[in-house]
Amino acid sequence: MGVLLIGAVKRKDQPILYLFYEDLKEDLRREIAKVAQFLGQQLSEAALDTITRHTSFETMRDNPATNYSKMPSEIMDHDVSPFMRKGTTGDWKNYFTVAQNERFDQDYAQKMSGTDLCFRTQI
Repeated sequence: MGVLLIGAVKRKDQPILYLFYEDLKEDLRREIAKVAQFLGQQLSEAALDTITRHTSFETMRDNPATNYSKMPSEIMDHDVSPFMRKGTTGDWKNYFTVAQNERFDQDYAQKMSGTDLCFRTQI
């Protein structure tokens, strides 16, 4: 969280693009276009389509070049947990207790009070 806070403060002084997983899940193509624009590039519709297809969660999850499935089990044991799990948003709700969520919300509000950076936790 500290790194995000520093980045949130610095974004007024330096060009920093923040991408959020929820936004990527909501509209991957839009977010790819946003990255290209941030980098001063204009992509053709065909390029946007190709990048979107190759960077979707489903495609990357099934691609050994991006899912770490070819890594030795000593480094990444997929029997314990795959590198790319569900690709959903809001799954944290299934693991946090109400008390943990309240504690996180308090800590988040305190540490992020000096920034206008807003996070989404669901679509």
